[in-house]
Amino acid sequence: MTRRHPDHLPSRPTWRCSTCGIAWPCSPAKLRLLVEYRKDRTALLIYLATLETEAAEHLAKLGGSPPKNLAERFILWARAR
Repeated sequence: MTRRHPDHLPSRPTWRCSTCGIAWPCSPAKLRLLVEYRKDRTALLIYLATLETEAAEHLAKLGGSPPKNLAERFILWARAR
């Protein structure tokens, strides 16, 4: 029997990892996304920008304004080095 690894998906509207509870995308989620989009970094960045926009809306409703570091949290880590 094989064990299924947790997916580390975002929990909306808080945008915390549903598995480990830290701000999403957590390190395991980042690794999974890099593997999943390894042949198309542009698509990954578009996907993450879409999620950043959604997170900003959700977090603004929860706390009045979205955190200032959302671009770093969602997009900057995924840019090609």
